[in-house]
Parts: sequence; C-alpha cells; structure tokens
Amino acid sequence: MNPYTVNIKLAARTLTGTLSLQNKAAVDWGWQGLIAQGCHSSILIIDPKTAQTIQVLERHKTNVVKVKWSRENYYHNLSSPYCLRLASGDASGKIIVWDVVSGTAHCEIQEHSKPIQDMEWLWNQDASHDLLLAVHPPNYIVLWNADTGAKLWKKSYAENILSFSFDPFDPSNLALLTSEGIVFITDFSHSKPPGSTGKKVYIASPHASPAHTKPAPAAAPAPTGAKKALNKVKVLITNEKPTAEAVTLNDCLQLSYLPSKRNHMLLLYPREILILDLELSQTVGVVAIERSGVPFIQVIPCAQRDALYCLHENGCITLRVCRSTSAPEEAADPEQNIQELVYDLRSQCDAIRVTKTVRPYRMVICPVNENKAALMVSDGRAMLWELKAHTGRAAANPSSGLSPLYSPVAFCGAPLGPNQKRIQDLSLNSMIGQSLIAGETAPQSSTQQEVQLKFLLTGLLSGLPLPPFAIRMCPPLTTKNINHYQPLLATGTSNGSVLVYNLTSGLLHKELSVHSCEVRGIEWVSLTSFLSFATSSPNNMGLVRNELQHVDLPTGRCFAFRGERGNDEPPIDMIKVSHLKQYLVVVFRDKPLELWDIRTGTLLREMAKSFPTVTALEWSPSHNLKSLKKKQLAAREAMARQTVSDAEQSNVESSVISLLQDAESKSETSQAISAREHFVFTDTDGQVYHITVEGNTVKDGARIPPDGSMGSIACIAWKGDTLVLGDVDGNLNFWDLKARLSRGIPTHHGWVKKIRFAPGKGNQKLLVMYPDGVEVWDTKEVQMVSSIRFGRNVNYRILDIDWCTSDKVVLASDDGCVRVLEMAMKSASYRMDEQDLTDAVWCPYLLLPRAALTLKAFLLLQPWSGTFTMDITQVDYTEKLEIKGLIQEQLNSLSNDLKSVLQDPELSLLQRCLLVSRLFGDESDLTFWTVASHYLQAFAQARQLSVSAAEGGEESQPAPQNHLDICQDVLCESSYFQKFQLDRVHLQEVKRSSYEHTKKCADQLLLLGQTDRAVQLLLETSADNPSYYCDSLKACLVTTITSSGPSQSTIKLVATNMIANGKLAEGVQLLCLIDKAADACRYLQTYGEWNRAAWLAKVRLSPAESSDVLKRWAEHLCSPQVNQKSKAILVLLSLGCFYRVGEMLHSMRYFDRAALFIEACLKYGVMEANDSSNKLIEASFLDYARLLRTLGLREGAALWASRAGGAGEQLMEELFQGEGGVPGALLGEDEVELGQESTE
Repeated sequence: MNPYTVNIKLAARTLTGTLSLQNKAAVDWGWQGLIAQGCHSSILIIDPKTAQTIQVLERHKTNVVKVKWSRENYYHNLSSPYCLRLASGDASGKIIVWDVVSGTAHCEIQEHSKPIQDMEWLWNQDASHDLLLAVHPPNYIVLWNADTGAKLWKKSYAENILSFSFDPFDPSNLALLTSEGIVFITDFSHSKPPGSTGKKVYIASPHASPAHTKPAPAAAPAPTGAKKALNKVKVLITNEKPTAEAVTLNDCLQLSYLPSKRNHMLLLYPREILILDLELSQTVGVVAIERSGVPFIQVIPCAQRDALYCLHENGCITLRVCRSTSAPEEAADPEQNIQELVYDLRSQCDAIRVTKTVRPYRMVICPVNENKAALMVSDGRAMLWELKAHTGRAAANPSSGLSPLYSPVAFCGAPLGPNQKRIQDLSLNSMIGQSLIAGETAPQSSTQQEVQLKFLLTGLLSGLPLPPFAIRMCPPLTTKNINHYQPLLATGTSNGSVLVYNLTSGLLHKELSVHSCEVRGIEWVSLTSFLSFATSSPNNMGLVRNELQHVDLPTGRCFAFRGERGNDEPPIDMIKVSHLKQYLVVVFRDKPLELWDIRTGTLLREMAKSFPTVTALEWSPSHNLKSLKKKQLAAREAMARQTVSDAEQSNVESSVISLLQDAESKSETSQAISAREHFVFTDTDGQVYHITVEGNTVKDGARIPPDGSMGSIACIAWKGDTLVLGDVDGNLNFWDLKARLSRGIPTHHGWVKKIRFAPGKGNQKLLVMYPDGVEVWDTKEVQMVSSIRFGRNVNYRILDIDWCTSDKVVLASDDGCVRVLEMAMKSASYRMDEQDLTDAVWCPYLLLPRAALTLKAFLLLQPWSGTFTMDITQVDYTEKLEIKGLIQEQLNSLSNDLKSVLQDPELSLLQRCLLVSRLFGDESDLTFWTVASHYLQAFAQARQLSVSAAEGGEESQPAPQNHLDICQDVLCESSYFQKFQLDRVHLQEVKRSSYEHTKKCADQLLLLGQTDRAVQLLLETSADNPSYYCDSLKACLVTTITSSGPSQSTIKLVATNMIANGKLAEGVQLLCLIDKAADACRYLQTYGEWNRAAWLAKVRLSPAESSDVLKRWAEHLCSPQVNQKSKAILVLLSLGCFYRVGEMLHSMRYFDRAALFIEACLKYGVMEANDSSNKLIEASFLDYARLLRTLGLREGAALWASRAGGAGEQLMEELFQGEGGVPGALLGEDEVELGQESTE
C-alpha cells in the first residue's frame, strides 16, 4: 500500500493470540483452499498462499473444539454455487454452520452440552451435500441437515466415542474409535440410523509386545521387521475383550482409513504407526520410531500417492512414502522380499523450539494438491510449509538403501509435449511417480528424472503474545495529517515488547523490544513516536525499577526519557501527555508527580513533598496556541514589512506571504512557542485541583471542593466543555463547564477503571471500562449507548480500551485477542469482500456465484478469438464494471507460472480442464477429468494400434507406465488391478498368524485363480483343527478338477444349492474353480454384493464379460434408491462407453462438463459425428451456449452456438439482435456491432 492512499474506514476485525488447549484439534484445510482455525471462541480463516488472516468468525460463547469445511464433491452451477461453508463445534456442544464470506451463521445446532468430539460432512451421494455427521459425547452419533438444522437420526453406542473415520471407497463403512477399541459399522446410510451395533474389535496396547521389553542388541538393525509385527498383531486385534492385565492404557491416538488403497487402515501410537489390512484385520506394515526418536502426535495419509505426513512432538513434519514392492535390489535376499509395507522417510522440515507454553498442536494438508502442510503452534503461530521437488541424484548413501523416486513424465494427466510449459510442484502426483508393484516392469530410467523432496517454509503467521496488554491508538486522523496518516495501534505486552499493528490491513507493522518487564501504559507524542512505561516487580521495600522509554517508529530508536532516574523508587502509576504534545506528567504511587517538557526532554518541575497524592489526572483540551500564533504572525508581518523597501510596496502581497511562510517554518524549528496548557487532578479526598503550565512556569489555580455523592475518584476525562469523573464505586459525574452544572449517575458496576472520549470535533461519545465490562455513553444526552458484559454477552474479560476512530472502539481482552468493534460492540465478523487486503488472494469462492462460474468458463475456453489472454476486459462480456474488476483481481492474483501454463497453446483441452478443476478445488470435476482424460487417451491409443480390435469393443492394454493411480480402485485397468491384488495376497500370506488368516488367504487365492498356492495353504491345517477333514477334501477337489462335463455340472449344481441356502461365498468359490466366474458375479450382484462382484470381474473375467458385469453395476448405481450417478459415470468411463457418458452428463444438466467432454471425445476420435450422435452433440453444445449466455459471455456463447446446428443459428440470431437472452438495455448499439464483428 503506498503511503499516500488513506483508507479512513477501518474494518471491524480481531487480532488473535495464543490458542487454548481445547482449540488443539480445531483446524481444517478445505478443498476451497483456505485454512480454518479455532482460537478461543473465534475462528480464523487463513489464506495459506499469502499467509493472511482474511476473516474472523465470532459467535461461539465457548472454546471452538472442531472445524470442518464442507466438501466440494458435487457439480457446481448457479443453483449449487461455489460457496464457503464451514461447520464449527464448541465446548458447549453447539454446532454453527457459517457462510464465511458474509461472516454470518447459516444455522445453529444444539443437542447436548458437552464438547463435540468429531464431525464430518457426507460427500458421497448426489442427493444432498448438506449432511453433517457429528459425535455428541459421550456416545451418540447424530446426522444433521446442516442447511435447515434438522436432526435426521441419532444412535447411541455402548462405549464413549472419541472419533470416527469414513471409508473413502465405500461410504457405507464407518469406523468409530472408542475408549476401548474400534467399532466397525458396515450399514451406514443417510436415510436411517445403522441397524446393528457394529462389529467390536478390541485393541491391546502394542507395548505389551516382547519386542519392546527386551533391549535390542547394538549391532542388530532396529526391530521393524516382520517378527516384531507378528508379535504385535497377536496382541493387537482380538474380538474378545482382553483381560485386565493384558490391556494397558489404550493410547491409540488416531485411526484413519488410507485414501490411497482400499480396505487399509492406519492406527497411530506415540511410537509407531500400524497399517492394517481390514480383510484380514491384521498388521501389514509398521512405521516405528527408535528409542531416541521423537514420538508422533498426528499422521495424515495421502490419497494421490501411498504416503504419510507425520507430525512429531518437536513440531517436525516428516513425509514417508511407501516403498515399491518390486525393488530389484532387494531380490538378492529372499528373506527380506515383500515382508511388509515399508514407508521410507523422504523429507522432513525443521523442528520448533518446544517450551512449556509453545507446543505443536496440529498439522493440516492441502487436500487438493497434497504438497503443502500447515503447522499450528499453541502460541498462535501458523507455519506454512511447501514440499518442493528438486531433480538430480542424491548424494551417494548406499547404507540408506532407498530406491530413487522418479518424477512422472506426464503433466495434468497427459504426456508432456516437447516445448510444453509445466509446473512440477503442482501437486504430489506431479512430483513423484507411482510406486511399482511386483510383477511390473520398471520403466526405462533414461526418460525419467530422479527427484529429491524438500520442505520449504513459505509463510508464517504469528499471533499476539500472552495477555495482559496495554493498548493505545495513535493520534486521530485530521485534515492536516490526512496525506500520511496510518492507523497504528501500539500494544504493550507482558514480556516488555511493544507490537505496532496497522489496523487497515490488520498486519503487524513493527515489533519493538523496548522494556525488560511488563508494559503498563503507552502514550503517543506524535504520529510516529510514543512514550511507554514499564515497572519491574517490587523488592522487599516495595520499590521498583521504572522504565520510561521514548520510541521513534520509523527508525526504531529508543532512549530512556528520564535518563538515569528510575532505579529504586515507587512505581509509576500513569503518564499523561498534554493535548499539544508539549508536556508530560508522570504520576507515581507514593511520590509527588514530575512535569517534563517532551520537546526538549527536560524536567520542568518535581513537585514538593507536601504535594497532594494524585488519584486521577487529565489535561485540558483548551490552550492559548491560537492567540499566541496570531500575536506571532503580527510581529512577523511587521518584521517582514521593514525588510521590504518602499519602492516594491505595490507587489508586496505575494512576497510577504512567501516570506511569512519562510519565517514560520524557521521559527517553528528554532524557537517553538510554548503555549499555555492546563491539567486537573484529584487527591484522595476528592478535591479537584487546577494547574497551569506555560513554558517552564507552573501556576496553581482554583480548587473545587469534593462532591459528597462521589467516592475516591479513579479517573477523569475532559473534552470541550464536558468533564467526566469516575470513582471506585461505579459512579459517573458529568460536569457541563459552560452551564456550570454537574450530574451524577450511579452505574453499580464497581470501580470505573478508565474513561476515554471519542476523537472528532463535537463527538461527545465516551468509552467507560469497569472490571466486568465496557460501556459507551453519550455525554450530551447523558445516557448509555451500548455495553458489553463479561458472562452475559461475552465470555472474556476486558483488559484495556481505546477508540480507534470516531465510531469504532478497540478492546484488549484476556483471551489474548485485541478486537476492533463498531460502537454498538456486536461481533467482529465482517463481509470478506469489504476487506482491504495487502496481498490479493486467489479464491474464486469469494466471488458472487455467477462471477465464479464466469471466471471458470473464461479459463476453460481459452483462446478467446484466437488469442490467449488473462485480461477479462478483452472478452465480449456484459457485466457491471465492479464485478469485472473483482474477476480481474482474481486473475491477477494467480502466480506467473500458472498464468504462463494457462496461456500455453500446447496445453490440451483435457489438461486445461484438469488444471482449472485443481485451481478451483472442485473435487467432483477433478475426479471426473482425471478418469476421463486417462481413458480417452488410452482408448484413442488402442484405436490407433488396432482399428479392428476397437470395432470388437475389446480394451487393448495401453502403455504400462501409464495407468490410473490405485486410489481409483476398481476404475483401474484390469491387468494392473489384478497385479495389485496378487501383490496384496502375497503380503497377507506372509503376515498371517492364525488359522482364520490362513483360511481367508486361501479363499482369496482361489478367487484369484492361484490354485497351487491355495492347495499348499489348505494342507497346512493341523490335524486337531475341526476343519481339518474339510480342508483336506477341498485341497483334493481343487487339484483334481478337470473340465470334463459331468464334474462341471455337479459342481455347478452344488454351488447353486449352496448359494440358495445362504452360503454365498462358498458357492462363488466353487464357481470360480470351474471358470464360471461370470455366473459367480451374477449371483453376487443378485444378492447385493455389488462391490465384491466388480472386484471379481476385474480380476477373473475377460474384458467383454467384465464389461457386462460393470455395466450392470453402473445401472444399479443410477437407480433412484442408490443415487450415485456420478460414480456410475466413472465406471462407464473406465469401460469406454463415452457416448453413454455424454448422454448421462447432458441428462443430469451438467452442461459445461458434457460439452467439453464431447468436444474432447471428438478431438481424440473416440466418438464420431454421425447421424446417430449428432443429436446429442448439437443439444449439449446448444445448452452450453445458453449457459454461457446467462453468464454474460456472449462471444463464447456464439462460438458454441455456431456448432450446434439449426437451433444454434436461432440462438446466434437472438444473441446479436439484443432480443431474448441479453436485455437490450444492457447492450449499447455500438456494443452490438462490435459483437458482430468479432463473430464474423
């Protein structure tokens, strides 16, 4: 901000400080790109890119314990726009759903009065995105409609629920972490509460395992191998309640499903992270910390790669990436090969200095890109770390045994063009490639670059230190100082430093270390300098060290104002600066006051011992400066006249003026005139004294006897003709000096601590501070205007007060915050769009719904009439100028890298769609375009390879490097999915520790067609096991199955009977044995096991058969009772049913997505424009053109309409007649002509 623009209007705001312990878990980083953080009872909204606080939400009465941004997993249009919704829960059980932009509460929810334990928005069905699941202590889960505040259902459980985690792959699975163990719920649905009480699994502490009790020999490697994990798993998961001595304290800190692969869960303990495979409920990986290491406090698993962000107790964040299971170096030692999942430490950031009051609380990860982390520290700091990838080999360190990480060769889901610009650090999956799976061929290392990962600190937000505070606003804005005025607030802190905040932006202007002990008071002596005083704690005589410092802000120079004085004397009570900033009175507790000249820094008078004890003191606003100036002017004019000769008398006027100005400035500097000023003070008896100071003479004036109704006077304020006295009993006495009237009012609030008049001529408002609150009075009417009371309407005590403008007050409170409030002293939330931010923030969610969609279309439809542009004014766009301006501000706030990529002609349509959905944090768009772009390219590639195979509808395998990430689960290519499942069964096999596990492994192997291995496992059953006979027979059956007709039909008959009698799994196994997996899938689907059927189809069936099974699944997903059309679309994409996808998108009214998708299909040649498809193509292009017209983008509308056949021509005519779509009033005649030129 250049120093010459003055924003006189200050926004109401809150400067926050340290966090309370209950705020520990109250932080969330949303898809919208912002961080929400609870601070006492307020919520800060932080923009991590520019490290600014852009909003503070205040409405909670108790500490905020949880915050959650709503998910963006839905299609955005005008009726469900991009908007900032946040849910926050507090310690009294209230949940508030906020509209963050306007700072208002959308709805409030209350069930019980205990702190909310956990909450999460449901993101998985297309019907409603307003559902919020919350844990109300001790043991209820309640599903709320967060739009209306209605309770949908409530269910109680037997144990206390600490937190929960949804299965990201299957929304009907929910795991609750309770005080005794884990409860798995498999029938979660938004329409009714779960029917069962769930499956209970008890956890015994892993420390009961022997690996911890015996000391490890020095030479042996750290015990992270399989043996330790086996020991652990025996005590870890049991379905029976463990005996009392087996259970030590359940110190499981956290449970989360892994979003990167299905059916895996993570349990966090202070010294290890366990990865469980839920199909076997058993540990398949351990990340352990050695003895000297720093314990974990939190871990966040990533979705894009199998990686973990871990937060340690010293504030260090580490990134661990899962090792590829097919690393060639390990094959030499068969013992070591695939023993367990290993997470290698790939990067770590610096730790913080941990003290009693400074501890790391929580970290959050950017959910869109997963390459940025923010650490919240208990002292109110937010540290923003970014993960950067550096190409180049690591320093050779063979002992670490880490295989290198490679960067992917693609950008935004497509291979890089030769001169294409890219942003390597765009997201985690564009920084490191996929980890390999056993049986996969490693790509040629020639094309791939090795990368190293490093954390970089890109932002730091710090809060106020611990209270108490002394605050003072700089002198008010006047017509004289308007050109260089800055609204600065000085805040003195308990450690002796003074923080100066600029209230326009709310940012720290300077932090000055001035004193060695607690600052007691601050007084400004000009716009850029102030005096502050501090007193040390008293010695046994009751004497202290007083420090009175003069601070010059621009230079930061401090000097001791009282020179050598200050040691071993009674403490300073207050300092008061006169109105013209000439004199300073220093009042001591048990010592007469001192009078100083501020301009020269000299002591004018130290009062005699007999001087009365001062209880309150105030300078008078009246002085004789004007009359003195007049006298001086007259004298100077006379001087000037003498110097000008008589001859030039005529043209003297102008020169006299310049001479006068000259003389004026000289005299100002050399011999400043000393105006006469007065102050009044009261003594312990309540007598009012009046004292006049002029130059270095001090005269005693009149004395006014005490008013009988008042107690001991505590403070005085004087403005114009009004003098107000406040006493220790809560009485206010208003004196009208002109009319010589006094009026006393008892407020009954106890001691009047401070009273201050508001700045501004004729503004007679008065701010009064009591021990239990603050009031604003109008002294003209002698009545109270507004008030804040501790315990009644706020839950914090006020420590200090001041006016910051003529209509806003600033209050320091004991929750560590400084609040700027309107005179009515309501909440400090404000509209974000009225904010004056120092750095522009990229967040389309701050725009009006229409403008956000326009911005998206503007970025998607580049180039505009042939040119790539980042200037919205170059486009034919009919809209109010201010909205255009706001959109342009958003465009300007993008980084130069992003702008250059968005304007790169090499960027394909698919890559552009992916990049824009990343920029908008649009979860639903991102998933759709990731899958769409992958399969469009795969099918286009297959088509080129063999046109004949494409006619038969076969899916030929694309290049091995390029497969979808496994986090897409059943949407991956069958061949890759199969390899992954085999890999997983091998791991389960190594890890099995009981007959149950072995049985499950054998079943999986049979389904996967690995009969030989399955037979070996079946024969392991010991003779004393009741299933010994059964398993032996099964082994014989598996080995002797031949494809002869009779045996096949017998087995099929047996299998169908089994299924009919409720033995579904066993029947399906038999069918798989005789290669009737397609029938097996059909049975599974009939019995509602849709996910299992899809899994089996992927691992066992030929592409054509598997495609039939998955198509049936997609139809099921579209049915009204399931209503997961968006998932059905992804399934159809993976099958290459592109025409069907286009139809569905269009019928669901996803107009922009449909049009851009069909356009991409035509570009890649996987859809032909023929008679059958033209109807769909034209309809969707026409609807997109209409959508663009409603957004005001006429040029874009014309472009798409021109490709939409006959109906499109009609729309073109409407567009450029100014009839219909755009009201004629909006378009001037010249604009219409311009529009026509641009389309021709």
